[in-house]
Amino acid sequence: MRQITDLQGTFTLNNGVEMPYFGLGVYLSEDGQEVINAVKWALQTGYRHIDTASIYKNEEGVGQGLKESDVARSEVFVVSKVWNADQGYDSTLRAFDASLQRLDLDYLDLYLIHWPVAHKYKETWRALERLYREKRIRAIGVSNFMQHHLEDVMEQAEVVPMVNQMEFHPYLVQQPLLDFCKARGIQYEAWSPMMQGKIFAMDSFKELASKYKKSVAQIVLRWDLQKGVITIPKSVKKERIQRNAEIFDFELSAEDVAFLDSLDKGQRFGPDPDNFDF
Repeated sequence: MRQITDLQGTFTLNNGVEMPYFGLGVYLSEDGQEVINAVKWALQTGYRHIDTASIYKNEEGVGQGLKESDVARSEVFVVSKVWNADQGYDSTLRAFDASLQRLDLDYLDLYLIHWPVAHKYKETWRALERLYREKRIRAIGVSNFMQHHLEDVMEQAEVVPMVNQMEFHPYLVQQPLLDFCKARGIQYEAWSPMMQGKIFAMDSFKELASKYKKSVAQIVLRWDLQKGVITIPKSVKKERIQRNAEIFDFELSAEDVAFLDSLDKGQRFGPDPDNFDF
């Protein structure tokens, strides 16, 4: 198992870039003061990874938060994503420029295709490869790509995706997809680790929280990391941002990791990558 030591620890991507395995997600964080504060609090706490997307409509606030913090740009791993309506070769290049402008940055650490839009994602990937070759992005990847999407992209790709960001939680483990990505050097990353809040009502999690003297959220986030999955819990509350990060002073036993794996029911709380219409 990869070493999980502290909040600024990293997993190494297939191109050698070090990606912090823990970060702040800003989905549904309001642009302006709300997201500016969340980014600043996260960086103050020690986070070094911020994940946004053009569709979140808060890239300006994220950029402002980065600027107002006293952490150097070079120390923060900044991620954004190309939205579905912008997919295609030329439109992706334009969307990337627009994201960079809103963030007010010179480069991105990671840029992802947000969803596998049929008949478009291969052209979108070609655009990402170009931006990567031009060194405008340190790493490129995808989000919500099932195995067949990945195989389809890699058939003609010059660069293997470095990351696949997926809905991932104990009800949706997708171990075969995890194994497929691992075998090909594609780093797995979780979104919606808390099952949109459903996890807090589950007795089995309350029992584990009590056993380890940790919160339910901390148990889930620790499980993500022990599975080798990067995780980016979202919060705009200072205390929760700090609490989410307090997961480096304990370790789940192999039995408890296996127990959480066994809860898998293939249940999604977000859209299905094989059947979405946006």
